[in-house]
Amino acid sequence: MSLREGSSRSFSVPQERRVATALPGPNSLALQARRVASVSRGAGTLANIYMDHAAGAVLVDVDGNRLIDLGSGIGVNTIGHAHPDVAAAVAEQATKLMHTLFTVTPYENYVRVAEKLAQITPGTHEKHSILVNSGAEAVENAAKIARRFTGRRAIVVLDHAFHGRTNMTMAMTYRPWPEREGMGPFPGEIYSVPVSYPFRDGLTGEEAAERTIDYIETHVGPRDVAAFFAEPIQGDGGIVIPAPGYFTRIAEYCRDNGIVFVADEIQAGIARTGAWYSIEHHGDVVPDLVCTAKGIAGGMPLAAVTGRAEIMDAVQPGGIGGTFGGNPVSTAAALAVFDVIEREDLIGEAQRVERTLVSRIGGWTDKYDVVGEVRGKGAMFGVELVEPGTRKPNPALLKHVLKHATEHGVVPLDAGSWDSVLRLLPPVVISDALIDDAAGVLEEAIESFQGVGEPGITPAS
Repeated sequence: MSLREGSSRSFSVPQERRVATALPGPNSLALQARRVASVSRGAGTLANIYMDHAAGAVLVDVDGNRLIDLGSGIGVNTIGHAHPDVAAAVAEQATKLMHTLFTVTPYENYVRVAEKLAQITPGTHEKHSILVNSGAEAVENAAKIARRFTGRRAIVVLDHAFHGRTNMTMAMTYRPWPEREGMGPFPGEIYSVPVSYPFRDGLTGEEAAERTIDYIETHVGPRDVAAFFAEPIQGDGGIVIPAPGYFTRIAEYCRDNGIVFVADEIQAGIARTGAWYSIEHHGDVVPDLVCTAKGIAGGMPLAAVTGRAEIMDAVQPGGIGGTFGGNPVSTAAALAVFDVIEREDLIGEAQRVERTLVSRIGGWTDKYDVVGEVRGKGAMFGVELVEPGTRKPNPALLKHVLKHATEHGVVPLDAGSWDSVLRLLPPVVISDALIDDAAGVLEEAIESFQGVGEPGITPAS
């Protein structure tokens, strides 16, 4: 079924915003004082508002406020918070088998998840998978597998990419602050190359691809490249969607030069963009390896690398794995997530969210001279904020919008290499009414902004 107004599922929390106290409220402030005394400041937080429970697209904090969730735990709660079927699967599995370690004594859930990933990832070739704990771990294992298969060392990544926070994946991540600063040294043989960024480069997909290829040819040398990593839609980089034709040419170049093409679908995969995987929006491009995480298990820790059997099987037995990878409880959650997505047509719901967002906020580029572009697919959108009438990034405005929004019961995200993209990753079950309400709060934030020595932002004429 396709639900025009949002999911017909019954939620345990009213799907309405309600601000009963100042945000953060008194109980959140008390918890924050305890946090400062016991938690590393390195674990920074967007908003120090402490949550108690949630359902659908609404978070409830410890003071009883209800907030509209436009972040989904950075893309994790795609199917909505606390789906009862996922909770039931987790509870049932926890009473049966919580851990053995698949590489010691295996179990069926792991196999069933691998079978499903072979079905839903692009391409009809034979595919094998490994299951791990996190997106960064999936990316790092994909690099290891590609190097083992090709016998090559170099890894190519794209400008504005985010691939994780381990030592290797930090080296694969584009911007230095805050992820990389002071954390080195990092591994070598990792090269960042230009990406297609239509709002900023004005190039066609084919033109941008030739620029990327030229950089590989002149700075790296294709015979040394083991893998080319790409987020088909860049998340932390600012919801950057390469122009049509870009990945078609890149995939062709990789194939012609024996380079493993890896789609990092950690944030955009598992139905978020109106398809199982965001690479599907780029034509008939079929990656050699696909990295999956975040939305795969509804909030439980799970990630995967899925790809061509001959590449995945190039690693010797014992060469990949980990203690908690493919845990029985996490895999039970994933199986429930797969079922919910298909049974409730959540791919169709993501497409509905896209239509609603385009209708509600797509006109901001005409309404506000500080909005450079609104772009996205499914329930994954970015609003690029700029200095009035220019393309110069406007991080001060983004900071103001985030503060205003969270103080008024809406939780969006930041993004972009210049900290100037408002990122929206709501659960795909969010109703049209909640989208409209949240958009109104964001509009209030834009309109109330005053830069240093600047008049308040007013709608563009």
